[in-house]
Amino acid sequence: MTSKVKINLEYIVNCSPKVLYNRLNTASGLTEWFADDVRVRGKHYTFIWEGSEQTAEMTLHKENRLVRFSWVDEEETYFEFKITRDELTSDVSLLITDFADEDEIDETRGLWDSQIAELKHVLGS
Repeated sequence: MTSKVKINLEYIVNCSPKVLYNRLNTASGLTEWFADDVRVRGKHYTFIWEGSEQTAEMTLHKENRLVRFSWVDEEETYFEFKITRDELTSDVSLLITDFADEDEIDETRGLWDSQIAELKHVLGS
């Protein structure tokens, strides 16, 4: 088994942390840009893409600041959304942490780029 590599990405998003947070931690918000469908049962979120499903548990959340989902079927891998605001410019950034196999890093980055482009479109930013 190959070990996963941690990837950190940052995107500037033109909206308030509160509006952004709502798109990161609710089934309806995540369905708008992240997955075809999202089902929530307690802390477990089932993400559906083109017929395949993956389940993650929301293991960390701080209102308007942070959401982490840990994959149920993959130990020690998760994806995390962290919202920051630059004190000088007031720019809101979305920092994403994810994991990928070494040979899939570029593909994973590209996937996030397209997902975040969709998120920005949904947010009108």
